[in-house]
Amino acid sequence: MNYCSHCGAPVELRVPQGDHLPRYVCNACGTIHYQNPRLVVGCVPEHAGRILLCRRAIEPRLGYWTVPAGFMENGETLQQAAARESHEEALARVDIGSLLAVVHVLHARQVHVFFRAALRHPEYGAGPESLEVALLAPSEIPWGELAFPSTDYALKRYLEDRGSGREPHHFTTIDRRLTAGGAS
Repeated sequence: MNYCSHCGAPVELRVPQGDHLPRYVCNACGTIHYQNPRLVVGCVPEHAGRILLCRRAIEPRLGYWTVPAGFMENGETLQQAAARESHEEALARVDIGSLLAVVHVLHARQVHVFFRAALRHPEYGAGPESLEVALLAPSEIPWGELAFPSTDYALKRYLEDRGSGREPHHFTTIDRRLTAGGAS
């Protein structure tokens, strides 16, 4: 950040009085600009034992597979965001179920939240952010071609839970860069 979004004056990165972390502070108007993690929300849609995956048509990780997920918008709940992303990326209508996983992606300043979901009907297609969409059996999941470590984590927990008949919540932290570029 170079300039204050409130008054347009240059900002300085420093620890404001009474704080303990560096923040961008405007020396002209005194506005403190807080930068907080962004929420990425998605789900693992299932229909008849198969999982809906999307092959990305955008960077980061163009051409790699993921579950439908994306940035949460203001004015929507986590569940609404997960359902919206499923429709935008896979033209799929889903019923959002229980919380599956929360992945803290520290290096990307993101928190990824995944839900279990049911694909209402086996009707789907590639939205503008997907090259293709497929309904895959667990044995068909392209594990070596998944876009993000958070997707890998959520899918593995989902399949483990499905096998055990339980629906616990899972939490993990990822703090590393991908070798092919992009944030996980």
